[in-house]
Amino acid sequence: MQINIVEYLEKTCAKKPENIAVIEGNDSITFAELTERSKSLAEDIICLIGETYNRPIGVLISKSIKSIVSDWAISYSGNIYMNIDPKIPSARIKNIMDTIKPTLIITDTTGCKKYAECECDVPTLNLDEYLPKEPKNSKQLLERLSSVIDTDPYCIINTSGSTGTPKGVVLNHKSFIDFTEWAQLTFTFGENEVIGSLSPNVFDIYSYEMCLMASKGATITIIPENYAMFPIKILEHLQKHQVSFCFWVPTIMVNIANMDLLSSATLPDLKLIWFAGEVFPTKQFNYWRKYLPNTIFVNLYGPIEITLDCTYYIVKRALEDNEPIPIGYPCRNTDILILNDNDALVSADEEGELCVRGTSLAMGYYNNPEKTAAAFVQNPLNKAYPETIYRTGDIVYKNKLGEIVFKGRKDSLIKHMGYRIELGEIEHVVVNTLKLVDNACVIYNSTQKAITLIYESKDEKSAGELRKEIAKAFPKYMIPTAFIRMDELPRNTNGKIDRLALNKLVNERQIG
Repeated sequence: MQINIVEYLEKTCAKKPENIAVIEGNDSITFAELTERSKSLAEDIICLIGETYNRPIGVLISKSIKSIVSDWAISYSGNIYMNIDPKIPSARIKNIMDTIKPTLIITDTTGCKKYAECECDVPTLNLDEYLPKEPKNSKQLLERLSSVIDTDPYCIINTSGSTGTPKGVVLNHKSFIDFTEWAQLTFTFGENEVIGSLSPNVFDIYSYEMCLMASKGATITIIPENYAMFPIKILEHLQKHQVSFCFWVPTIMVNIANMDLLSSATLPDLKLIWFAGEVFPTKQFNYWRKYLPNTIFVNLYGPIEITLDCTYYIVKRALEDNEPIPIGYPCRNTDILILNDNDALVSADEEGELCVRGTSLAMGYYNNPEKTAAAFVQNPLNKAYPETIYRTGDIVYKNKLGEIVFKGRKDSLIKHMGYRIELGEIEHVVVNTLKLVDNACVIYNSTQKAITLIYESKDEKSAGELRKEIAKAFPKYMIPTAFIRMDELPRNTNGKIDRLALNKLVNERQIG
């Protein structure tokens, strides 16, 4: 019986100590080196924060061998890792610090400079000034770790919040173990998998890559972040390292299709591609399928409140360019409820909100009981005993083949460039924090993949000026790309901003 994720790494290291665990540029690290460095750092973490368990520890380092060692060290210490992107604004980092209140920040020289701007008093450990050493007592460390059980937190992933403060989603060991075991049973990963790692380490995709690496002895090859600007380099990287598995957000795959890069690329080793995080336009998907006919493609679906994903669809049949790719069927040990507005199961051909129950559910939002209680609720179909479900806010239906198909959002929560974004957060910060305009409504143009800010103001604001100011509060992927000024935003009969009218303006007229 497995009780924590570290046990995967220990078993793999015992079998394959000299196998390569991670490749970063010209550097690499074996499983033996990875475990030794992680255990050494774990012992120092315990010395710094004391004999405590299940405490959040931040990692303010870009995805690298250093960040991977740090995450495993935190797990070895019996605590919760929380990766933070050093490129996001310092104000947002401070918001995360104030909400989560981590006991320690592991960082490097670059991260230290960024962290100094945040005016936080959480102690830091700079890995660039840290001298790795052999762990003093690995046996004692593992004995201590045995106190961590499968329902204890494994990691915290921060996601957008409607009030301008990110929410820290808490995911436990059990849910990752469940998903990892399901994936191995369903797709029979081999003993020599090479993972083409493209997602930032603040994504749950990265956390699964860590689990696959540890459970199967797979090699993670880190694709440099700047390659996103030159997609041909990504394909060259896959060729060079004989990548066999990718788990990507569709955005980069769409770009590769639009640039017709696969027509001149050869990827014989790429046997399995998972994609998730946003809708993959079927026309561009069919392009990939045309040039990689021997590759298995899988569409996965699941908000961050579900560990990794809760449904999957292995694409086996032909799909027309105008047909949406189904999100498929529930993963093992996960139940999907599609509820109508009366909290009853939908009938055939009826749309409803996708709700989830099972061990894949997150534990809630760290230090945020109100938001947790609002999203993780009692199953309305069960009045007999406590049973939690998560309401995703996503509208779905079942097609004639019984496949679940995603229709859209119930509210203002969107998926953009793989990130989950609360449009209300952008509105809140633009109006109330930055005070750039009198009022605002943010609409997502799903066709053009553009965030559009519609604002009330007496005077026209320069788009460049607005972007510059908004960039002080948000990462690049949350900055609107289109701006529309109005003397007054339209209101509905309740006096509220008429979002339906503005959504029609932006999406049907193709503005923004």
